Amino acid sequence: MNKDIPPDFKVPGFLAAGISAGIKKNREKDLALIYSEVPSVAAGVFTTNRVKAAPVLLSMERIKAGRARAILINSGSANACTGKKGLTDGRRLSRLIASSLKINPGNVLLASTGVIGKPLPMSLIEKNLPRLLSSLAPDGLGNVARAIVTTDTFPKAVILRQQVNGREITLAGIAKGAGMISPQMATLLSFVITDASISLKALRQSLKEGVQESFNRVIVDGDMSTNDTLLILANGEAKNREITLGTPGYKKFVLFLHDLLFSLAQKIASDGEGATKLVVIAVEGACTASEAERVARAVATSALVKTAFFGEDANWGRILCAAGYSGAPIDPNKIDVYFDDVALVRRGQGAGPAMEEQATAVMKKKEYTVRINLNRGKKRVSFFTTDFSFDYVKINASYRS
Repeated sequence: MNKDIPPDFKVPGFLAAGISAGIKKNREKDLALIYSEVPSVAAGVFTTNRVKAAPVLLSMERIKAGRARAILINSGSANACTGKKGLTDGRRLSRLIASSLKINPGNVLLASTGVIGKPLPMSLIEKNLPRLLSSLAPDGLGNVARAIVTTDTFPKAVILRQQVNGREITLAGIAKGAGMISPQMATLLSFVITDASISLKALRQSLKEGVQESFNRVIVDGDMSTNDTLLILANGEAKNREITLGTPGYKKFVLFLHDLLFSLAQKIASDGEGATKLVVIAVEGACTASEAERVARAVATSALVKTAFFGEDANWGRILCAAGYSGAPIDPNKIDVYFDDVALVRRGQGAGPAMEEQATAVMKKKEYTVRINLNRGKKRVSFFTTDFSFDYVKINASYRS
C-alpha cells in the first residue's frame, strides 16, 4: 500500500494550504484550508453521535444550501463539548476566512479533530490565518493531508482521473482516522474535491452511495467520534456535460467516487492505532444485506476476535460467538469459516488441528481475509477491521499527555 502523497496531487480550480500554527505540542502542521476559485456544489455526511462538535453543527447547517467555496480544518483541538463559545469561535473564523477570500461566510465549512473539551486556541489561529491564506497554492493539498492527522502514522491521500461525459475529470481525496473508527459515518475526517460538473442531487446521492460501501465498513475500535465529517466539493472546471441522476455518466461517477473512497477507507483501516494487521471480514451466504452486515459488524468489532488476530491465535470459537450475538437469524450448524482459502470451520464445527495450523500461518500475514459463509442466501458484505495490540492501549492511555 502506497503511503506517500501521490505525484501531481492537485485538482483544477482548487487551491490548498497546510501550516503549523502551534496548536499541536509537536509543532507539526495543524491548520489547513481548501479553497475553490469558482463556485462549487457541495455535499457532506456527518457523525451520527448525538454529541456533535461545533464545526459539525455549523457545517451541517451550511451544507443544506448545497454550495461552498472553502473548508477550514484544524487538528489538535476538537472544539467539541465547548458550548456556545465553540459555535462563536467557529463563526468568527468563518467570517475572517470569508472576508479575506471575498466570499459569503455561509460558504465556509469547518472541521476539527483533537482532544474533546478543548476550546480552539483562537489567538494562535487568528495570528496564523494570514500566513495560511498566503500559502494557498494549486499543489497544496498534500500539506492539508499532513495537517489533519492526529495519531495517524501517515497522511492518507488518493487521486484518480477518468473520462466522464466527454472530458477527463479529476477526483482527489484526503482523510485522517486512526482511532475512534466505527461505521455509520461517525468515524473520521475526509475531504474530496473534483473538477466534475455535476448536479447537486447527483452529488449528494453519489456520496451517500459511496460512503455506505467504504467508510461505513471500517472498524478500528468501535468508538464513534463527535467530529467526524466527509465533505465533497465539485467546481465544474472539467467542463464535462453535467452529470445528473439516472444517466450512464452518473453510474460511471458513482463507481469512480466509490473507488476513491474505498482506497481511502483501506488506508485508514491499515493505520488503526497500534494496528499490526488489516483484516477483511467477508460475510456471504446471507438472506439479506442487513443480515450479512450484522454478522460482519459484530465480528469486526469484537475485542476478543481482534486480540486473537494480534496474538495470531486461530480461535474460531470467538468468531462464531460474535456471529451468534449479532442479532442476525443465523443457523450455527450451517456456518463455514475460512482464513483466506483455509477452511477452519465446516457446518459450525472445527475442521481439526491441521487446519488450525494452516490458519495460524495465514494470520502471520499483515493482510488477510476471514470469510464467513452463513449458507442461507446470496447476499454478501465486507468490512475492514484491525487487530488490538499493546500499542493501542499505550496510545490511548497517553493521548492527552
